[in-house]
Amino acid sequence: MQRLFPAPGAPPAPEDVFAEYAYPADRPWLRANMVASVDGAATAEGRSGGLSSPADKHVFRVLRALADVVLVGAGTVRAEGYAAVLPKETFPEVREAAGQPPTAAIAVVTRRLDLNLDSALFTGRARTLVITCGAAGAERIEAARVVADVVVTGDDTVDVAAGIAALHERGLTRVLCEGGPALLRDVVAADALDELCLTLSPQLRSGPAPRILTGPLLGIPVRLALTGLLVSDGDVFLRYEREQRRTR
Repeated sequence: MQRLFPAPGAPPAPEDVFAEYAYPADRPWLRANMVASVDGAATAEGRSGGLSSPADKHVFRVLRALADVVLVGAGTVRAEGYAAVLPKETFPEVREAAGQPPTAAIAVVTRRLDLNLDSALFTGRARTLVITCGAAGAERIEAARVVADVVVTGDDTVDVAAGIAALHERGLTRVLCEGGPALLRDVVAADALDELCLTLSPQLRSGPAPRILTGPLLGIPVRLALTGLLVSDGDVFLRYEREQRRTR
């Protein structure tokens, strides 16, 4: 892995990768981590795994190790087979040194709460959160409360901004959004995105795969500023910040 921007240099040491992706210390911060092929596909055969690589998986683990909470949509939970984060999947020694719990929590955004409440998603060291709305129904919401902390925001649709605010109120201020594309679009529309980490995979896919954002057109294009660029075996690791959020 080699840095090309902002300061070209030799490959960072493993511990320096954490510094590359450190969260701002003085404010809540929401970053998204996505992967896409060169022609813009955000999935391969319905999942992001086919676009990943060993270097991308390493960055994925680093970002989870730094986060307080992983924000993800229910569709991605089902497609990718999400489970609670295990300490061995990240870097528990880094989290311990930073005074964080052994793992990040998972927060699932779901309108209908159509989740398998008996799955491994709800058995981790950190209690899973569910961000839903009244449309899920009182019975389903009460069933979810048995295995998760439930946040109800909105009546017919999930109020994403209110859900993120609820995470902050719980002290979960370093938020990592892993998508999918519909949730990331809603996060951007809610003016909640601070940073985008995008792995560009050296593949051409074509087909019907979505882009990293999908859904209704954003009213105003969101301007990003490039803040970092790493390369490894053809993968390009891009970091962007919202222009009005820039910290460096």
